[in-house]
Amino acid sequence: MDPDSVNGDSVGGDSVDTGSADGGFADGGVLTTAFFVAWFDDIAKQVRLQRERLTALDAAIGDADHGTNLDRGFTEVSKALTDSPPTSPGQALLSAGTTLIRRVGGASGPLYGSAFRAMGKAVEAPVTLAGFAAAFDAGVVAVEQLGKAVPGDKTMVDALVPAARTLALAVRDGVGVREAFELAARAAEEGARTTIPLRARKGRASYLGERSIGHEDPGAASSALIVASLATVAAAAS
Repeated sequence: MDPDSVNGDSVGGDSVDTGSADGGFADGGVLTTAFFVAWFDDIAKQVRLQRERLTALDAAIGDADHGTNLDRGFTEVSKALTDSPPTSPGQALLSAGTTLIRRVGGASGPLYGSAFRAMGKAVEAPVTLAGFAAAFDAGVVAVEQLGKAVPGDKTMVDALVPAARTLALAVRDGVGVREAFELAARAAEEGARTTIPLRARKGRASYLGERSIGHEDPGAASSALIVASLATVAAAAS
């Protein structure tokens, strides 16, 4: 893998960083490449564990393949990061995003893939909490633009936007990385639950009209899982 790009995409400001012995954090709470690789490995693990739940949620208002698709996609992400180890956080994010776009069918592959690729292009090393929060926000914006969705539409945005806002507030308030990710995970989970009483306004679920009410959006649920993995990896690394 080219140390400065993934598939021709430049990674702004990323210097070579192979991680540290502490499992993912460098001195001062900086997020290393190892942290991002561990994040994707944990996402793959959690998606595998919750595959049936995600598929069941999707069966109620979608195509009944969300869990299966994400399990395949994030398994491929872990494999890609193992086969071609990234040397910077930006590379890890770009590789993950590109893999998801190529390997995951339906809407979730392009949406999650675009989010991670946007993060990879926005992130700059060394990755502080502030830098991660800004990159995460760029990823959320990419999802909003591609999906043409806003909070309240009963989509993954309902989980991602609260998480992004929480991270921004954590940076403002000087919260540590571990606590910031815990707060973001809680916000994403709460955001996912708020989709239950909503009527879907985007995607296949929108065709159901009133029948979409009473079901948690599968994309919001998987988004909450992805943010929760941040907290899990941060706890293990600190």
